[in-house]
Amino acid sequence: MLKTITKAIIEVLNMDAKLFSPETQAIIYNFKANPVQRMLDFDYLCKRKNPSIAALVSPGSKGGIQKAFFGPKEILLSIYGTIGDASKAHPKADVMINFASFRSAYDSTKDALHKDGIKTVVIIAEGIPENQIKDLTLLAKKKDKMIIGPATVGGVQAGAFKIGNTAGTVDNIIACRLYRPGSVGFVSKSGGLSNELYNILAQTTDGLYEGIAIGGDAYPGSSLLDHILRFEKIPEIKMIVVLGELGGKEEYNIVDAIKSGKVKKPIVAWVTGTCASIFPTEVQFGHAGAKSGAEQESAQAKNKALKEAGVIVPNSFEEFSKVIAETYQKLVANGTIQPAKDVLPQTVPDDFKAAAKSGKVRRPTGFMSTICNDCGEEPTYVGIPMSKVVEDGYSIGDVISLLWFKKKLPKYATKFIEMCIIITADHGPCVSGAHNAIVAARAGKDLVSCVASGTLTIGPRFGGAIDDAARYFRDACDRGLQPDEFVEGMKKQGMNVPGIGHRIKSAKNPDKRVELLKDYAKKNFPSTKYLDYALGVEKYTLQKANNLILNVDGCIGILFVDLLATSNEFSKDEIKEIIDLGGLNGIFVLARTIGMIGHVLDQKRMKQPLYRHPQDDIFYGE
Repeated sequence: MLKTITKAIIEVLNMDAKLFSPETQAIIYNFKANPVQRMLDFDYLCKRKNPSIAALVSPGSKGGIQKAFFGPKEILLSIYGTIGDASKAHPKADVMINFASFRSAYDSTKDALHKDGIKTVVIIAEGIPENQIKDLTLLAKKKDKMIIGPATVGGVQAGAFKIGNTAGTVDNIIACRLYRPGSVGFVSKSGGLSNELYNILAQTTDGLYEGIAIGGDAYPGSSLLDHILRFEKIPEIKMIVVLGELGGKEEYNIVDAIKSGKVKKPIVAWVTGTCASIFPTEVQFGHAGAKSGAEQESAQAKNKALKEAGVIVPNSFEEFSKVIAETYQKLVANGTIQPAKDVLPQTVPDDFKAAAKSGKVRRPTGFMSTICNDCGEEPTYVGIPMSKVVEDGYSIGDVISLLWFKKKLPKYATKFIEMCIIITADHGPCVSGAHNAIVAARAGKDLVSCVASGTLTIGPRFGGAIDDAARYFRDACDRGLQPDEFVEGMKKQGMNVPGIGHRIKSAKNPDKRVELLKDYAKKNFPSTKYLDYALGVEKYTLQKANNLILNVDGCIGILFVDLLATSNEFSKDEIKEIIDLGGLNGIFVLARTIGMIGHVLDQKRMKQPLYRHPQDDIFYGE
């Protein structure tokens, strides 16, 4: 019993050492299309059940959706404007891959480190000031989090998770057998040489378990030793391969860890840059931290120190693969390593450009819909099966709320939608929409053409004031303008107040439809803040003329603002978006379409042709 408990505790501690797993999901900051697709192709190749990318962040944007391929199928990835929004929406995503430039990498990484759900941040950018990365490293250690980079391509856990462009193309991943885990933990400063070592490990061992490129800066967010200590705790890793470089003293920390007994697994290591000794002056290699200086920082001195500590060090880089192979074979011989069995990866389809000549093509869809889907056993409205919509007695208002607003609104809200449709379905044959539909019907046009001719008349002077009323009244109310300030301000701009005024109705002869809407809202809405403001505006405009009343378009628009604001289903930005998209005018379009169809059918039943010459109805004035 004690052994079982001890084993379980050890397994939990070992899990803490693992940064990634086949279930790991990441948030991509300042996303790039190619790295995103390469990660998804790796996921499919490795037979992951779910994509490793949970969300994309496009800084400062209003959000949206990005299409990508997961194997042969297209998927939608959500885009957010901030790290906080993405992390809140996807709490299981504990890795952030930061593609920000060196100018914004500091702030975005710091923001990510303060998010509880994010445990690992990968910084791709080069050229981040040393004081900034030191500050980020201290913050990460304080919060027990990991930074990989900056100036890194990232890393890979074979068969589980790949960071960005790590390991290159699908062909290279297959050649290096990274689609399934092996027994070797590898860490390097160089991303380019990491790819070379993945290939060497595939030929000399059963392959990589995890590989990390910490980046070439002088002060990386995590060190070679940080990852070696993790590898020491991961039971699947049986041997460790390290590729260091001249400059700095990081390799001496590895020496100290071995001498103190913190690292016991066999290590094969090589420090590159031995050629620097033949140059008469100090040499700066490609990485910021790779420069010859003091003798202690030379590749020769560090290779010697590692070898004296018990690390297996070849005589040259050319012998590196041979020494790795020999070490691996010894571990297999003594039973430490049971060679991993190879598996067949899934085949990732070729993209259009690569496959066009060979005839193997995958083409992205031209359109996408996020409100309905008829690909399964039955159609769905925003994920709700049609059978449930019918069996649960969803009303027309419920369906409109799903398809227009992608929400299931409260009952009082959907009933209000239906009420708006009922009372605006028709207003006689003389209004422009009905008149045009009737004329087209008498001219012998088909139903669709007749209705289209009527709906095309909808605009600011006929049914199209709903959105404008919602927009202007909401803005004025939110800005705290007094009714007289609002009205006079519109007048100065040469604009009529949308939703105010009627040709026939007046204060003494009110519009019954408006009265019905106001009464319903007062009884059922949690708040009528915007309606109350509009009634204040009406009180002021009535001082100017008796017919400057709140009309039905304006009342519907204003009450929709109250509905959206009090339903607790929409943010301020979402409310603004609905109004800006013209979604509220859709109520009038839908309602008047019902009435116009009635007028068209009525005229067709009578079978009367146009009996008057158009000129008879034209007045030619001076």
